[in-house]
Amino acid sequence: MKTVRAVIVFVLFLLVGSGVQLWAQQEPQQEEKQAKPEKQAKPEKQAKPEQQQPQQERGREQNQQQQERVQQEQQREHNQQQQQQRMQEQRQQQNQQQQERAQQENQQNQQQQERLQQQRQQQLNQQQQERIQQQSQRNQAQQERQQQLNRQQQQLAQQQWQQQQQLHEQQERLSQQRQQELIQQQQQRLVEYRQRLDEQQRRLQEQTSILQQQRRMAQYRFQEEYLEHLRDQERRLREERHDYDNDPYFYTAPVYRYNRGGAYYEINQYGADSLRQAVNYGYEEGFRAGAADREDGWRPDYRESYAFQDATYGYNGYYVDPEDYRYYFREGFRRGYEDGYSDQYQYGYYSNGSYGVLGNVLSLILNLQSLR
Repeated sequence: MKTVRAVIVFVLFLLVGSGVQLWAQQEPQQEEKQAKPEKQAKPEKQAKPEQQQPQQERGREQNQQQQERVQQEQQREHNQQQQQQRMQEQRQQQNQQQQERAQQENQQNQQQQERLQQQRQQQLNQQQQERIQQQSQRNQAQQERQQQLNRQQQQLAQQQWQQQQQLHEQQERLSQQRQQELIQQQQQRLVEYRQRLDEQQRRLQEQTSILQQQRRMAQYRFQEEYLEHLRDQERRLREERHDYDNDPYFYTAPVYRYNRGGAYYEINQYGADSLRQAVNYGYEEGFRAGAADREDGWRPDYRESYAFQDATYGYNGYYVDPEDYRYYFREGFRRGYEDGYSDQYQYGYYSNGSYGVLGNVLSLILNLQSLR
């Protein structure tokens, strides 16, 4: 199309040029014609210029018309080019709009697929959690049945043993001098223990502040409860008025011996019960401490717990030496921490809101040897 227009413009220019050249050739010829008659007759000199003027005007009009036609043709070509450009821009806009619509549709389809996938994944996760929860409930029920059976066996064995010890106590009784020695030892232990309680509470408050800084909130709550237990113990010790004369511990003969640190110690039934209590209290506090570290996402380390370092929870100051109580408390604490951190009951059990050590584990820890 552009080539055709160019040819037309070129032809028009040729026509205009030919007309100008023809007019230029006619003008000298006319001058010659005018010159020749001058020699023959003078009146014709004035007639010829008058005839040439209309011809020149017609030539100028033709040239002007040709130029106008060329300009019009150029204007038409310019208009056509603009129209084509506008049409091309419209087509580009339409293509771009189609691409945008296609892209939006693809995004919508992708989002819908992602939502469906998320829903399917949530359903799968929920089903898996339900299966895990059901399995956990079955395991817990089985553990509770086993723990209940162990407790029943332990209670039966303890009742039988207590009955035997009561018979031995009726047959044997400590001398008055030995009773006074035990009472004096007990009073001295109480004084030292009360002093230590004050110091331990101050240390526990300092460590509690460190836990807040570390953002270990579960362990912080556990140690707050432990601190409150120590305060309760201190209040009971201050308020208590012990009746040493009527306490059977001070006139009951030893019936067991146990080994700690390579040395043997003898205790009666009341002292043995205190050591058992130390192991069970230690297991309970250890389980709570381990569960708190697991909840905080903290690395397992039972030695870092202040309850393990203190190891006096549940100690009332009577019947056994504080160091003996702390040793067996820590033995229970270590095992309870391991169960609490792993969220299982390998060494103990949980029943009716309290924790305890399994009978066979307790016997292995204490290793009490009968003196009879």
